[in-house]
Amino acid sequence: MRWTQAAAIRRGFYNAVMVDDAGESIELMCHRCGAALTPGTGSFWIVRIEAVCDPSPPTIDPDESIEELAAEWERLLDEMRDLSEQELMDQVHRRLTLQLCGRCYREWIENPAP
Repeated sequence: MRWTQAAAIRRGFYNAVMVDDAGESIELMCHRCGAALTPGTGSFWIVRIEAVCDPSPPTIDPDESIEELAAEWERLLDEMRDLSEQELMDQVHRRLTLQLCGRCYREWIENPAP
C-alpha cells in the first residue's frame, strides 16, 4: 500500500506541525536558522524533547511538626495561586518539537546544550 502524505500525517508519521487544524499544509522552517524545509525530501530532522522535573518526593524532616508542614504547604499554595495552569504545568513537565535542517541538526546533535 502506498500512502499519500495526507494519509501519513493522519497516521502520525509526520509531525502535526506540518498541517494546521483545518488540515491545510503550512510552510516549515528550521527552528535555528529559519531555512525553508520541504517534507518528503529527507533534508530535515524532527527533534522531540521531553523535560520532567525531579520526580523524587521531597525530603520530610521527621522532627518537623504537623503545623510546620501545614504552614509550608500553605506557603507553596500561596506562591502558586496567581499562576496559570500552563505556568504550573511548565514547572513540572514540558514537551518541545523542533524542526532542524540538516546543517543545524548536525551542529546541534554534537552540542545540544552549549
